[in-house]
Amino acid sequence: MEFRDLKTQYQTYKNEIDSAIQKVLTNTNFIGGNEVKELEQQLSEYVGVKHAITCANGTEALSLVLMAWGIKEGDAVFLPDFTFFSTGEVVSFVGATPVFVDVDRNTFNIDTEKLEQAIVQTMEEGKLTPKVIIPVDLFGLPANYPEIEKIAQKYKLLVLEDGAQGFGGNIGGKRACSFGDAATTSFFPAKPLGGYGDGGAIFTDDDILAELLRSLKVHGKGSNKYDNVRIGVNSRLDTIQAAILQVKLKAFANHEVTDVNRVAGHYNERLKDIVEIPYMPEGYISSFAQYTIKLKNKAERDNLQRKLKEENIPSMVYYVKPMHKQEAFSDLGYAENDCPVTNELCDIVLSLPMHPYLSEEEIEQVCKVIKEFMN
Repeated sequence: MEFRDLKTQYQTYKNEIDSAIQKVLTNTNFIGGNEVKELEQQLSEYVGVKHAITCANGTEALSLVLMAWGIKEGDAVFLPDFTFFSTGEVVSFVGATPVFVDVDRNTFNIDTEKLEQAIVQTMEEGKLTPKVIIPVDLFGLPANYPEIEKIAQKYKLLVLEDGAQGFGGNIGGKRACSFGDAATTSFFPAKPLGGYGDGGAIFTDDDILAELLRSLKVHGKGSNKYDNVRIGVNSRLDTIQAAILQVKLKAFANHEVTDVNRVAGHYNERLKDIVEIPYMPEGYISSFAQYTIKLKNKAERDNLQRKLKEENIPSMVYYVKPMHKQEAFSDLGYAENDCPVTNELCDIVLSLPMHPYLSEEEIEQVCKVIKEFMN
């Protein structure tokens, strides 16, 4: 059994993927080929925004936006404590200070009440200037953007949606990566829409920001790549990855989001009275980058994971350590017990196999082991 079954996906679309790769090999346009522009157009249409700008990976997608916005030393950027390291890393990378906010225990996403408290506290302390909120669409579920955008407007902050895991989710029909002032996603192979290597994209309706991002991602180019008008970086999506992603985006839009929600429904039906299953707010749809359950304590979680492994069932813990406990951020002065919800979640969460090609028999096998263990 696969945790995320890229092998079956490839076999399903082997002819289309092989043909797309062969076309790039034949044309030899490995950097900046037509497939890149075509993919950007398809991505912007799928998400429902004016601009999709591809880049080398999801981390650099975040960095590029912060660079374009001029975020720097002395600025505060607010983000959830329960997330992957890169969300905070990019803030420090541009010289600003990440401010970690505890999350909602139900959704795993940033707690909007605690977010506002953190903004007010930062303003009152007067050491940093609040500038940006980076909500994360964890495990495929979009963050609470209706409330986040109200808070951002109240305190005149920018919102950068980290949709690395959220691509394909939506709130009331509005798709992930269309919220805030800009949004990003990742095409890391295990993400909802993954390539066969690194890749990322930025989404925005802001024409000026889009133009600046296209310059920054290619060495700060002006009219051409040898006319450099600013300091930028080298962050381009390879043509081969774009070609692969064109095939996979079509499958993603046609059936994969529907199928992962079908899988989640089967899990929910079997596990709802056994463990804490994922919470789904009304009007939200998740792309289920992960299907994550909660156990009673760390010992129970670890023992269940051990039992699943004995039965050759893969599982993962996202995340074993909160952001505020990462050694790289030790100079920020957080206490061990800050962000208590995140501290608890790191001890009790467990992600089960989840992908569009998971069979009902495999789901039943996973759930049977969990039920036997819990009983």
